[in-house]
Amino acid sequence: MTTIYETRYASSPEAVKQYDTAQLRGEFLIDNLMQEGKVVLTYSHYDRYIAGSVVPKQPLTLESIDPLKSEYFLERRELGIINVGDNGSVMVDGTSYTLGHKDALYIGMGAKEVVFTSDSEAKPAKFYLNSAPAHTTYPTKKVSLEDANKLELGSLETANHRTVNQMIIGGVVTTCQLQMGMTTLKTGSVWNTMPAHVHDRRMEVYFYMDVPEEQAVCHFMGQPNETRHIWMHNHQAVISPPWSIHCGSGTSNYTFIWGMAGENLDYTDMDVAKITELR
Repeated sequence: MTTIYETRYASSPEAVKQYDTAQLRGEFLIDNLMQEGKVVLTYSHYDRYIAGSVVPKQPLTLESIDPLKSEYFLERRELGIINVGDNGSVMVDGTSYTLGHKDALYIGMGAKEVVFTSDSEAKPAKFYLNSAPAHTTYPTKKVSLEDANKLELGSLETANHRTVNQMIIGGVVTTCQLQMGMTTLKTGSVWNTMPAHVHDRRMEVYFYMDVPEEQAVCHFMGQPNETRHIWMHNHQAVISPPWSIHCGSGTSNYTFIWGMAGENLDYTDMDVAKITELR
């Protein structure tokens, strides 16, 4: 069995107020990613979003899963991929795309066969996946970090100096609703996405990476006046509902991949929560 998947149902903010640590982690933390020789998928009922990973020692094919009720995975979906491991390639209906470390690939709806391979079995590629429902087909496109639209945000004085690499987003890649990118914190900065915000028009998933061994990130979620936290480690992801803030602070600097989908493709569409009003 090379494909592992699970389903996560949506939870209301009123229900989440009552969750203890174990239930909060069980509902929102994705901690089984990057298993060698496996395709690992989590299907969320927030905007029918899928987050997952593929680590191929031998070639692995992305196959449909039962919740999709489809002949093939991308029959009604689009897909974003970012390689967080060593070099590898993705074959899309016979066309091969080479992905180095931190390269991204967008695959449009309708691609029937998607096969993942690593250049080296000893040092495999580690493909992080995000997928959302699609309404039409847009061309497959590779995006390197150099191709990304870059935003310099924050400052060292507020411990949130960071570079936002917008990779699968309007102006770089045309998509139906999926957006993905990678944010890197500068040395000495630990806060991502601060001031915190919510965007009720879309949900989001964070994937934390480049977290040093023996270090961690404390991810904050919940309504601005009723926050909760989840301690996270390298190569773990967390689901952020549309009603929730999503920010984190690490015990060192790190990188995270953000992916989102929903009603609005405007990256700046957000309702900011004032730092002094967070509870």
